Amino acid sequence: MSTALATPESGRGALTLAVPRGALFEETLDLLDGLGVATAEVRGSPRRLLFSGPDLGGGVERIVTMRPSDVPTYVEHGAADLGITGKDVLLESPSREVYELLDLRYGGCTMVVAARAGDDALEESLRRLGVGRVATKYPTIAARHFAATGRQAEIVEVKGSVELAPLTGLVDVIVDLTATGKTLVENGLEVREEIVRSTARLIANPVAHKLKAAAIDGLVSRLREHG
Repeated sequence: MSTALATPESGRGALTLAVPRGALFEETLDLLDGLGVATAEVRGSPRRLLFSGPDLGGGVERIVTMRPSDVPTYVEHGAADLGITGKDVLLESPSREVYELLDLRYGGCTMVVAARAGDDALEESLRRLGVGRVATKYPTIAARHFAATGRQAEIVEVKGSVELAPLTGLVDVIVDLTATGKTLVENGLEVREEIVRSTARLIANPVAHKLKAAAIDGLVSRLREHG
């Protein structure tokens, strides 16, 4: 079966794709390889961010690489027609005007509530003060989860290693994304609640989804066949 995608006449349907650096990077490039998109140059240029030209193939004329959290921004504003990012990123920025087209079923992680092993600091704070302290890089997801479960939470947003926060007494629990739970265990933490499962998702700019419908539908079809 051929993996090449037909490129519309005059290149008007050729696509710009936002690709996430980091944990999803290699699997995303492997996926693109399977669709006939040449990724060797992307793999071999860790500091370069923009790749373009007809040699990419597969109906893709440009690849831009960035942090996963930036992908919806570039797609929403039309700097990329399509993008790949984690479901966690989309849940954290629900106001972004993008279409979620496909669950790509890789990069699986779980958003969890974790605390010091054997510690009931959260329950104690809720009982005594009526509010728990929660550290996270995902304040929107954390706030929504605690509100949905009828608990008042003071959200403390952190940028670095969130595992440190309960160990120093800054907070009662953390909300974080974990793939294996190994980092939590190594820091004396344990999962108390699972919030949501996250995998890589294909998203589209709404305008591009209309103007480049044939190219985007073709790519989505190929992705479904490949999966």
